[in-house]
Amino acid sequence: MTSTRRALPALLVASTAGLALTGCAAPASEAEATGLSIVASTNVYGDIAAAIAGDAATVTSIIDSPTIDPHSYEASAQDQLLISTADLVIENGGGYDPFVDVLVEGSGTEAVVLSAVVVGGLLEEGEDAHAHSEDEAHSEEEAHSEEEAHSEDDGHGHLEGTNEHVWYDIHLMGDVAAAIAAELSALDADNAATFEQNLAAFEEDLEELEALLEETAAALGGGAVATTEPVPAYLLAELGLDDETPAEFTEAIEEGSDVPPLALQQVLDLIGSGEVRLLAYNEQTASPETERVRAAAEEAGIPVVSFVETLPEGEDYLSWMRANIEAVEAALTA
Repeated sequence: MTSTRRALPALLVASTAGLALTGCAAPASEAEATGLSIVASTNVYGDIAAAIAGDAATVTSIIDSPTIDPHSYEASAQDQLLISTADLVIENGGGYDPFVDVLVEGSGTEAVVLSAVVVGGLLEEGEDAHAHSEDEAHSEEEAHSEEEAHSEDDGHGHLEGTNEHVWYDIHLMGDVAAAIAAELSALDADNAATFEQNLAAFEEDLEELEALLEETAAALGGGAVATTEPVPAYLLAELGLDDETPAEFTEAIEEGSDVPPLALQQVLDLIGSGEVRLLAYNEQTASPETERVRAAAEEAGIPVVSFVETLPEGEDYLSWMRANIEAVEAALTA
């Protein structure tokens, strides 16, 4: 489920990735730091790690604000320092937060690296998302030339044909929490009982959330939805809702590339068809095209539910997911 990576010289990060001295959470001072050091790519995984570690570790999230788009985040020298002294690094993986892999390779860290997509079985341990998508592209030579396949792969290196936003899969986050507890217990056997107790408490709360998810899905009765990006797709699917948005549109929005005019028109036609019950809108990847789709939904009387990729201020993972479920329910039962 996890991988441990031996790093290259620290200079590699600066020379290869051109790391900017911009934004990140400042590392705790030696006086403040206690126990193990955990670094998470986003505060979603940082929050889950903190719930399991309790007071036995210091947890730092590199991205801790919903105003920052993880897809385009530029890592900093402070981020590199955090990674270099970490005992456990937690990433989403699958090409979602590739800055973590760059930092791991260049920082000299001996930390255990836990990848959520590996825990979830979307990638094998040690498999590279970029290489995976490249292989997929080459396997479709009948439909695309080699040059076209590479052009599709020049974005963020996301898993080909797979939604890497796995933190919206509530069940999988239970597996991630268990994997965190296992790694922490291996790193700090004296506190293993505490980690297991914290995991049990987290799993109990998660079971209540899963029950709410099941009850809400039954009450909603299914139907079609549209999305501006596939971020909440796992949650919407668990709620029994079918995302009918053309993949060409959501992929372009996710990659920050030009939206094909035909794909945009298909989305607008979908909105105008009267078949869509809800538009799921990612606030962190807004663009003129997504704003146009949102305006069309509002004009058609279709409820718009906003989603974000990182933990909102004042929320923990469980309360955030509960709020998302309740927001969808409220929009569809109003």
